[in-house]
Amino acid sequence: MKRVLPVLAVAALLAPASQARSEGGGAPVAFVTAETMNELLAISLPDGRVLKRLRMPADPENVEANDRTAVVVSTRGAAVTLVDLRRLRIVKVLRDFGSPHIPLIGRDGRFAYVTDDARGQLVVIDLERRRVTRRVYVGYGAHHMTEDGPGNWLWIALGERARSIAVVDVSNPARPRLSRHVDPLGSAHDLAFSPGSARVWVTYGDRSQVGVFSAITGKLVRLIRAGSAPQHVLFGPAGSGGHAYVTSGDEGTLRIFSARTGRLLHLVHTSYGSFNLATYGSFVATSSLYRGILMEFDENGHRRVTRHVAPAARDVAVATLP
Repeated sequence: MKRVLPVLAVAALLAPASQARSEGGGAPVAFVTAETMNELLAISLPDGRVLKRLRMPADPENVEANDRTAVVVSTRGAAVTLVDLRRLRIVKVLRDFGSPHIPLIGRDGRFAYVTDDARGQLVVIDLERRRVTRRVYVGYGAHHMTEDGPGNWLWIALGERARSIAVVDVSNPARPRLSRHVDPLGSAHDLAFSPGSARVWVTYGDRSQVGVFSAITGKLVRLIRAGSAPQHVLFGPAGSGGHAYVTSGDEGTLRIFSARTGRLLHLVHTSYGSFNLATYGSFVATSSLYRGILMEFDENGHRRVTRHVAPAARDVAVATLP
């Protein structure tokens, strides 16, 4: 087995190039789910080197990470894997899921949430105790989700073409509570809270538009033209200029909008099949499910990284490690 440098040593080697691009002075590392290889790849940015490959249960689709832990969901394997990012090793594999799909680490960093669409549940994982602590029924098809800035609310699309969005109170992160449902006025796919505002951007599986909803009333505020469905949406931190990033994997495009006005700022070409994305600082990364290419751009759409990393690169998360 090929020896891999520990992440702290690698981070030290990369520090001069990375510190200028990281608010915390650490080294950004992309974590990519190589779905057909059943692996999680740790890839240093910006040079694109593979630092380590971790074997996952069958069909690792989605990954979420903070500076300590990565949560990897294996849908066909009905498992969720917890990875210690400081040591780049698996610390726990959790079972007893129906069809887990999307992970999200809460604002406090202690609790993670996973949607289980087959059971219609939101599953709570205590990352300190490394165990499932609660399961809450929110509606069959529970899939993509987003959390507001203060960490009080989750919006969960009930399906990849959802006709309903569940609104869940997570002000007590250990004990989520279903509050109400919102009509997305179409087949909702992905969604994201706009930082610093009570707005939720909702993409669709059946139209080339993004709907902007009031998080308070649940009503549609405006429609924004975007790429071919389905799109994914994510925001950069409020301090990075307030940009919204919308991918269209079938088009191979990334659109960069003003989060405040909805005005299109840049249209960028990505690799075909780049649905999923991750933001960190003023940068955005995309991963191609169809071509296995990892790409990184700055907030103005200038390409920094293009690297073929796997036959299928389903999802990407970025953590800044010391």
